[in-house]
Amino acid sequence: MNDPELLIRDKYDGDARLVTETDRKRLTSGEPLAYVIGWIPFLGLRIYLDSHPLIPRPETEWWTELLVAHLTERFGDQPFTFLDMCAGSGAIGLSVLKACPSAHVTFSELEATHLETIQKSIQGNGLNESRATLIQGDLFASLPGATFDCIAINPPYIPSGRELPGSVALYEPANALFSGGDGLDLIHTFSNEVKQYLKPGAEVWLEADVENIHEAETLLSAGGALRTDIRTDLYGRKRIVVAFW
Repeated sequence: MNDPELLIRDKYDGDARLVTETDRKRLTSGEPLAYVIGWIPFLGLRIYLDSHPLIPRPETEWWTELLVAHLTERFGDQPFTFLDMCAGSGAIGLSVLKACPSAHVTFSELEATHLETIQKSIQGNGLNESRATLIQGDLFASLPGATFDCIAINPPYIPSGRELPGSVALYEPANALFSGGDGLDLIHTFSNEVKQYLKPGAEVWLEADVENIHEAETLLSAGGALRTDIRTDLYGRKRIVVAFW
């Protein structure tokens, strides 16, 4: 299917008569289809994109599915606490909220408008709002005293000098993409602070750039991780660091 066909199917339930000229102009200009539609599928959920957070990628969906399976096996019916940090669209935390009925999921995000979109996704997918907490703040600044059994983070990790396709550079939020000259500024800060927010035996799942993932692993180890494991994405590229405390 091409973009107009997907637009008709996913935004207008197959009724081509409803497509507006504005929609057509947005597509022609190069705006990502997901923004024009207003949502994107992710592990059986409808992830809304009203506030234009970073669009969830297949790589993230891939490892989130592995994460959910792992958490289900590890905790079963036992309650646990989960933090989706730099939540953006909330796709990771929403997937845990859906699949793990014993989880309490905290979404931490700098942009208040993204939290409003996450709330819409919680309600729109019929998820349990009582097991979700939405926190606005820069990394751990708004989480004093909180501890978690698992933290997942898909931070900005692209080196600032890298050129990106126009559909990304012109439309997706730069503060969710770039993080200093080597792409590691935020990961460095996170790794320095994370230990005090982890329960004994906790783990961190962190997405990184294929070009700086070994450096990201080193930073987590320096931050106190007892063991780390680099895992590949669906394309076989080193993409995720899993760290254990």
